Amino acid sequence: MQKGVAGSGKEPEQTLRECLPIWDRLTEQEQRKLRESAVLRHVRPGDMVHSGGTDCLGLLAICTGQLRAFILSEEGREVTLYRLFAGDICLFSASCVMHNLQLNLMIQAEKETDFWVIPAPVYQSVMNTSAALANYTNEIMAVRFSEVMWLMEQILWGSMDRRLANFLLEESELEGDGSLRITHERIANHLGTAREVVTRMLRYFQNEGMVRLNRGVVELTDRRKLERLSASSRPER
Repeated sequence: MQKGVAGSGKEPEQTLRECLPIWDRLTEQEQRKLRESAVLRHVRPGDMVHSGGTDCLGLLAICTGQLRAFILSEEGREVTLYRLFAGDICLFSASCVMHNLQLNLMIQAEKETDFWVIPAPVYQSVMNTSAALANYTNEIMAVRFSEVMWLMEQILWGSMDRRLANFLLEESELEGDGSLRITHERIANHLGTAREVVTRMLRYFQNEGMVRLNRGVVELTDRRKLERLSASSRPER
């Protein structure tokens, strides 16, 4: 097991405590079981973390960075289901302990990311003895299910202009910048559509004064217009 994030000077149990929100509600024995089995990993942007349902990696507890969870069609088309940030956990990478759960989920790093991997059998063992962890697991499952269902509704019934506007605004919030260094192909991968569709829609946005396009850059020039366009496509919180 690695001894903490490189350069952090932290002990493993301290780091795991900070990265696993439920930690302080576990018994000392349960904490020790998780601490002794967990492995700290570091990935760079573009690295694949999890490659589908046949790969039972284990539960992921994110410390720093950003991961993207997506599904891949037989034709190679991607659609982003959700992102994972510091303090989040990913259960679907340990789907082998979730009975009757079949989800061919891919997970890829979008930024430099540190996370703990808790082996699926160990997590299952602790969940069987800890009501707090079991309840927390059910809450996470419910949240992720709601996110995925909302996304499916948008794909099935939402218009592409609203979905694109919503994506650009969320991406701008994540990056803290109105000038997004992102390709049309990458946007298409997030939205589960063709690059040509994204290019055509972005050109329409540019003609309407909402964005300015340069090579590899989409600059948001009228956020209010984008917000009005995306308003009806955002989930209630």
